[in-house]
Amino acid sequence: MSAQRILIAGLVLTAIIIGAVLFLAPRFTATQMLSGYVEGEPLYPAAPVSGRIVDMKVKRGDVVKAGDALFAVDPSQTEAQKQQSQASVAAAEALASDARQGARPAELGVIAANLAAARAQLAEAEKTLARVRPLTEAGAASRQQLDTAVAARDSAAAKVKAIDRQLSVAKLAQRKDQIAAADSRVREAQAGIAAADARLADMSPKAPASGRIEDVFFQPGEWAPANQPVLSLIPDDRVRIRFYAPELQLAAYKVGAEVRFTCDGCAAGMKARINYVGPRPEFTPPTIYARGARDRMVFLVEAEPMDVKGLAPGQPIDVTPLGGSK
Repeated sequence: MSAQRILIAGLVLTAIIIGAVLFLAPRFTATQMLSGYVEGEPLYPAAPVSGRIVDMKVKRGDVVKAGDALFAVDPSQTEAQKQQSQASVAAAEALASDARQGARPAELGVIAANLAAARAQLAEAEKTLARVRPLTEAGAASRQQLDTAVAARDSAAAKVKAIDRQLSVAKLAQRKDQIAAADSRVREAQAGIAAADARLADMSPKAPASGRIEDVFFQPGEWAPANQPVLSLIPDDRVRIRFYAPELQLAAYKVGAEVRFTCDGCAAGMKARINYVGPRPEFTPPTIYARGARDRMVFLVEAEPMDVKGLAPGQPIDVTPLGGSK
């Protein structure tokens, strides 16, 4: 065999060995990890009114619990509005109480005086009747005079009865329209107090959930516009891990499935539950990719960690592919 044939055979054998290695090597290598990162979805607490920041209770990087105070905006103006509403409530309640007392003393005095006069008139009419009746029977007075005296007595008695009824009603009367109006003013003023209390609470917001302070945008003494974020808070329940799954393995990544991941300084055996799979493919970003993957068409996958302790937004992670080694 010539040297040229030996060389050609050697080259062919070498090519076969290289092809076999390239084809079989991936089958015997360890499972390739999927790289990703920790992501936080922040909340931006703000005050509903403009004001000066009088107290900042947190700083960047602080860990807070649900209900912890975050900051306070100058409450002077809102407290003044609350005091005004409280004064309005007191005035309205006084009017309502007065309306429920019935007729005023002066009004009762006038009615009582009229009643006294009517009774005096009745007494005089009865005396006249008592004098005329015997005279009529004796023939010294006419029948007409007797009838006139009887009519005068009956009229005076009816008047006394009417005024007496008026006095009784006045003592028990409740002016319904005035009471209803006064009660409405009380409710309106009480609503003003409730609104002021709500604004005061909004001006001193508390953490809606446990989490980490990502950044603080205003410091004590600075003026914060209304509805302008004062700080950013990343709640623990809004921390996610994001990674990219190769297109050929996408069927294994369903919402609700669990994945395992690791990160520097994290506890062993970290798990997360998939809550989102991207609806359209992407090309692997230059800094986030599956090591050794030949297929660069990937889908974004997002999962909720079962324990967020030790996780910080931006932190790199490695995810064990579903179906790979545990």
